[in-house]
Amino acid sequence: MNRFVIAERALRTAAPHQLLGAVRRVLAEQYEADSVELFMADYGLTVLQPVSVLPHTREPVSVHNSPAGRAFGAQEPFVEGFSEGLVRVHLPVTVRGDRLGVLSVTLPGGEHARGYLRELAEIADVLAHEVVVAERDTDLYLQARRKDRLTLAAEMQWQLLPGRSCASSEYELGAQLEPAYAIFGDNFDWSATADRLMLYVSNGMGEGMEASLLTNLAVNALRNARRAGIPLADQAALADQAVYAHYRGHCYLSVLMFDFDLTSGRAHVVDAGSPQLLRLRNGTIERVTFEAQLPLGMFEETDYVAQEFEVEPGDRLVFVSDGVYAVASPGGVAYGAAALARAIMSTRLLPAAEVPRAVLRELTGHRGEAVPSDDALVVCLDWRGRP
Repeated sequence: MNRFVIAERALRTAAPHQLLGAVRRVLAEQYEADSVELFMADYGLTVLQPVSVLPHTREPVSVHNSPAGRAFGAQEPFVEGFSEGLVRVHLPVTVRGDRLGVLSVTLPGGEHARGYLRELAEIADVLAHEVVVAERDTDLYLQARRKDRLTLAAEMQWQLLPGRSCASSEYELGAQLEPAYAIFGDNFDWSATADRLMLYVSNGMGEGMEASLLTNLAVNALRNARRAGIPLADQAALADQAVYAHYRGHCYLSVLMFDFDLTSGRAHVVDAGSPQLLRLRNGTIERVTFEAQLPLGMFEETDYVAQEFEVEPGDRLVFVSDGVYAVASPGGVAYGAAALARAIMSTRLLPAAEVPRAVLRELTGHRGEAVPSDDALVVCLDWRGRP
């Protein structure tokens, strides 16, 4: 039995809370590893938090200016020179494009480390899958993702999200919410099949628990309709009825809904409220508008109509909530005018998973204050299309 199969079996059979112990043992036995550490990206994507026995005793490392952060950002192994003939290899822990963290392994240097690099990267991929499965049965990895305590509303919102990034041969997706530890009502959701991608960007009214409860009701109503195989416009109508039945028009939710055909790039769209779409195509940024329809739950039994839209290979679509485009600078200039276009253009060389965080950093500078008064959501979709 080869080394990799032994390592894979050790992870597959480990208890959910013992994945780090299992990978430490097998890497020491099979790869002569001197030390092994697992870091999880925090909710704000600012630091990599060590997975350890609570309370945490080791310091986090920066996502932006550390060797582990370099591997996380580039999504490639990074080899760091170390002392006494050792090297430290930092490996992305990523599953289907969703960036979870970094596995850092200290090994004897030289050809020894280089010969193991590909297998170690594959072990990090197996670990990523096992972490996702383990989160059904243990809070260890979710606890490691937070550098501060989440509000209850934020806890509910993060549990509602599908992930922060996703990739396939036809597209790459990245999304981020701010403030990460005290979310109001913004949300995103996606689901893919062999031939379709459905994407939802929503903005619920209110704040705190009330906003979170509204968003949970609307998103689960949309999921229920989608999983029944119902077309996009009817999904909106059924979710609209669910929200109105509970709130009687006093609370409602804005949503921008897409159903992409992965083969052709054609999409059906329902624009029910405030989220906006900007498209970067051939070096030019333009806002894409659709026929405005009523938010979900504003009135009883609203009918929705899907419009047609088409994307081309190479298109970058950036979706933003009103907590982005409506934010004013100290001088009263809205971010959604020229500043947002500049931010999208300045991030054009970044992968889709990194764009939302980069745009939100630009937004903080525009706002002139560190703590926002509303939550902000950015979703980036890079469309490659199907050959």
